[in-house]
Amino acid sequence: MSDSIPPRPVTSRGLRIPSFLIALLSFLLPPLLGGCTSTAPRKEPGASILPRLQGTSLDGKAVVLPDDLKGAPAILLVGYVQESQFDIDRWILGLKQTQSTVKVLEVPAISGALPRLAANFIDSGMRRGIPQEDWPAVVTVYSDADKIISMTGNESPRNARVILLDKDGTIRWFFDRGYSADRVLELSKKAATL
Repeated sequence: MSDSIPPRPVTSRGLRIPSFLIALLSFLLPPLLGGCTSTAPRKEPGASILPRLQGTSLDGKAVVLPDDLKGAPAILLVGYVQESQFDIDRWILGLKQTQSTVKVLEVPAISGALPRLAANFIDSGMRRGIPQEDWPAVVTVYSDADKIISMTGNESPRNARVILLDKDGTIRWFFDRGYSADRVLELSKKAATL
């Protein structure tokens, strides 16, 4: 009879974790983790105004998008997961190679209650991997991340959401299918006309 009772999971230190606790955690953690648990279908935002997003730059300054960008065009490189950094880096390099003079901001948009609680830890990790002179150009959005997700969707989360804003905060160009040399040239030309 003792063979029919499954063993309880054991941690690396030999502590036994009750099955009910594992079940409870597997039920509670996904809603807390937020952005990783639900997928919003891909959307083209069209020529709409960017929703008001409150964030903080890595140098600690409060930023409100698009309000703090008004008066000049800007390019936002929005990432929903850490793996989108590779795509964002390619867009930045491509824009630098086109010698674009439009302001570019990286916008990590991280949804969920748990990331909001760990915001200082997450931002500290980003600071360790980004040169200090670039900190003002990285604006992390936590509490308003769902606004931008609902506008663009978060399918294929490793792809950056590339958004060109005009001087009034209206979206004039959008792309979310991964880096493309042809598209970076198109974006650079479009930005130069605004």
